[in-house]
Amino acid sequence: MSTALALPLAAAARRPNIVFILVDDLRLDELRCTGHPFALSPNADRLSREGANFRNAFATTPLCSPSRASFLTGEYPHRHGIIDNTDRSKASHGLVTWPRLLHEQGYETSFIGKWHMGNDDSPRAGFDHWVSFPGQGECVNPVLNVNGKSDRAQGYITDLLTEHAVEFLNRPRSRPYCLYLAHKAIHPNITQFADGSVSKLGGDAEDFIPAERHRALYGGMTLPRRANYARGPQNQPAVEQKIPGVEPLGPKTLIDDQTILNRLRMAKAVDESLGQILLTLERRRELDQTAVIFTSDHGYFYGEHYLGHERRLAYEETIRIPMLIRYPRMFRAGSRPKEFFLSVDVAQLCLRQVLPPPRQDFLIEYFSDKVFPRIQNMGYQAVRTRRWKYIHYQDISGADELYDLASDPYEMTNLIGDPRAPRTEMQARLARLKDT
Repeated sequence: MSTALALPLAAAARRPNIVFILVDDLRLDELRCTGHPFALSPNADRLSREGANFRNAFATTPLCSPSRASFLTGEYPHRHGIIDNTDRSKASHGLVTWPRLLHEQGYETSFIGKWHMGNDDSPRAGFDHWVSFPGQGECVNPVLNVNGKSDRAQGYITDLLTEHAVEFLNRPRSRPYCLYLAHKAIHPNITQFADGSVSKLGGDAEDFIPAERHRALYGGMTLPRRANYARGPQNQPAVEQKIPGVEPLGPKTLIDDQTILNRLRMAKAVDESLGQILLTLERRRELDQTAVIFTSDHGYFYGEHYLGHERRLAYEETIRIPMLIRYPRMFRAGSRPKEFFLSVDVAQLCLRQVLPPPRQDFLIEYFSDKVFPRIQNMGYQAVRTRRWKYIHYQDISGADELYDLASDPYEMTNLIGDPRAPRTEMQARLARLKDT
């Protein structure tokens, strides 16, 4: 059991309210409380001060739709069936989600924001209140589906979703509630078509649209860089593939600074949204009776290994996520749990107010899709321990990777051929994990 637990579970017999906030594509290191040198994130930082800041939180699939389904169900994609970003609308209507189970237990439930398992934005089972939008949504003046009725709203998407969230929180009620708020930010403003394809790959700086009030934020700031920034792959056959019509990894594949700054500017509106939610809970005197969870569906590449918008690979930049939880009945203020905490663990936490037993390893999986040509046919299963990471590419022979994260935290040296590395042990761990 985590050392972050403040009280015996019996002391938390009263069912908490739950506010779960999911940000799109937010990296672990894009908040001040998780290491960014100048990001303005005072409300996320407050959660960190007053609750738990998990230092080893991970998305088990670094791709939007599968990751969202895993957060909602507590299952891996190979079990829940949402394996890629194509149109999974029909399947997503049948998901048994933890808000749905809470609804059956008497909770009042609301889903607000990005569903993104296809373009179908119609209400899903288990939610008393529903606000969503087709596919990826639009940053400005989006079409919103409110309880089955679609209309074009006026304003900035993050602010509009926040208004709906605050309205739900302020409703009079006599039973516990669950608010699931899934932001569009900080995803680019691109069009997703019915088959799951998009109008462009990734997004340029102008596609990441901040709120007007944040357009000039961070002007002139120097961005931090990880040690593997603009360093090409070495003995990494999967990403070194030469694909006709695809720019080889190099200086031309780096994300420009303006794109990164615009993403940080979009994140500022998300932090302001969090602040409004905390203020609403305080005014209602419900903050300490509410589990507030703030996290991301997966990370992003900012030029590490010369990678950019692909973000589906199993490297640290895309699988590590922020995980901040404020709930005084369970977590001491200022705690920094070191245990692994996964996207698939959220369901158990919200349903039962318990954390999983400490893990020694965990599974990461990705089922190849057709959006980014560079990583087509690159489905993989991987296992990560405290020290080691093994990646097995299922569609490319001879491309496996093995990293010693203790001596090589930036994953620059593939040790798959080193007889001293624990290849056989890691393969055995993967064989055990992939059937769970």
